Amino acid sequence: MSLTKEDVIAALERINLPDGRSLVAHDLLRALTVEGGVVRFVIEAPNADVAKAMVPLRDAAEKVVSELAGVTQVTAALTAHGPAAKPAAPPSLKIGGHPKPQDGPTKPSGVQRIIAIGSGKGGVGKSTVSTNLAVALAKQGRKVGLLDADIYGPSIPRMMGVNKRPASPDGKTIIPLKAHGVTLMSIGFMMEEGKATIWRGPMLMGALQQMLGQVEWGELDVLLVDLPPGTGDVQLTLCTKSELTGAIVVSTPQDVALIDARKALDMFATLKTPVLGLIENMSVFVCPDCGSEHEIFGQGGVASEAEAMGAPLLGTLPIDLETRLAGDSGTPVAVGDGPMAQAYARLAEGLIKGGMA
Repeated sequence: MSLTKEDVIAALERINLPDGRSLVAHDLLRALTVEGGVVRFVIEAPNADVAKAMVPLRDAAEKVVSELAGVTQVTAALTAHGPAAKPAAPPSLKIGGHPKPQDGPTKPSGVQRIIAIGSGKGGVGKSTVSTNLAVALAKQGRKVGLLDADIYGPSIPRMMGVNKRPASPDGKTIIPLKAHGVTLMSIGFMMEEGKATIWRGPMLMGALQQMLGQVEWGELDVLLVDLPPGTGDVQLTLCTKSELTGAIVVSTPQDVALIDARKALDMFATLKTPVLGLIENMSVFVCPDCGSEHEIFGQGGVASEAEAMGAPLLGTLPIDLETRLAGDSGTPVAVGDGPMAQAYARLAEGLIKGGMA
């Protein structure tokens, strides 16, 4: 039988702290990976002083794992979480309950603007645009938050390179995570990776209400909300229960995508949410070998739609291999300084100059 994470965890259960509870029971184990016979994990101490005292425990943990059948190499890193006297407990929140009654639209304390980023259909690169736009705004000095409201298919954890459970000091307040200068929250942080979220509408609305109202967002210039595709419960809840600054609609120039983008635009109009503008994604493919341009999904469809409805075309973004590779690796392309990073920088600059971010 091949070595599994469960085998390693079972071995580490035998490593006890002075109080008699195990390393695992204290929730000090992080980033455990098993690749063939190579095992890597992190022991996260509550502070630097405790970390120094835990060196023998780290050595004992490496030893007990190395004795497992099939293990060829063990690497255990010892880190300090922060100055707290004891490790932060994982959130004991029940995510996805029915929404709580509220008097009217609200906005998290300290958040100046909330912008919804939507699309009529999936596959147009909305989450890619959301993550890179958030990073680009942060690089220009804005305090930015990014809320992944795609409950069924959260992709922000992968795209932003974060795979960690947020802290909850009291079982009610959620401390968001940070990456690339952006404050983050996603249902993906709270659920087991690969586990399907099978919820009805009320649970979706309750989860969104929690991620908006129970997260300590802090002082933000703008909170971007990456919506799921379509025009369903999450969109309705956000538009009616939150003080939205407005919405941005992402689409490709393809006629099929534009049909659904028009539905998203109509939804925002029906819910009296201002449309700040449209973004045309995958507008053109530039051949890396010869430099020729190919309009794979058509030409100018989003620009025509923006003109027809009197909304600005905020930007056009080419389809680009570097963008896909960067998103899969957890470091958005906007972090760098290449052509795509510059394109997102221009998009961010336009939003800032327009007073939208």
